[in-house]
Amino acid sequence: MDVGREKTNNARQAMRAWLFLFFVAGVFAVTALFSPAVASRALVSFGSLLTRIVPALALVFCLIFLANLFLERKWLAKYLGKTSGVRGWALAVMCGILSVGPLHAWYPLLGDLKAKGMSSALVATFLYARALKLPLLPLMVHYFGVEFTVTLSLCIITFSVLNGLLVRRIVA
Repeated sequence: MDVGREKTNNARQAMRAWLFLFFVAGVFAVTALFSPAVASRALVSFGSLLTRIVPALALVFCLIFLANLFLERKWLAKYLGKTSGVRGWALAVMCGILSVGPLHAWYPLLGDLKAKGMSSALVATFLYARALKLPLLPLMVHYFGVEFTVTLSLCIITFSVLNGLLVRRIVA
């Protein structure tokens, strides 16, 4: 893709983002005009959501900054690229399991890594593997037993890789 076309696409994306923002602000203004109570509740709800999301987004933006600072495309291609092999799959599964916080907070970092060379298959594997939470395993063992917990954990790991392979087949 040439530079001119890429700039045009970026400009279109920025314009769509601004149009969406103005549309939402307009809907809110119309709602406030006709029903101030509903608009007030929506504003309080938005504030509550924002206070919960901002710390996670701050962490993710810090990780993006560090990734941009220290990770080179060559390293990403080697460990998380299309030719990363078993090491890349294992890294995606382990990082997915170890990741914490809300899922949507990881999207900017994963998007940045994908733009730098991380394969779509490994992004899908990471996202699927997030279903397995290490801090919750003792609770699962307590309620369901060791056999069930181990079986389910192995299924999640296996299906995260199968999901990545399916995404690679569809997207590539």
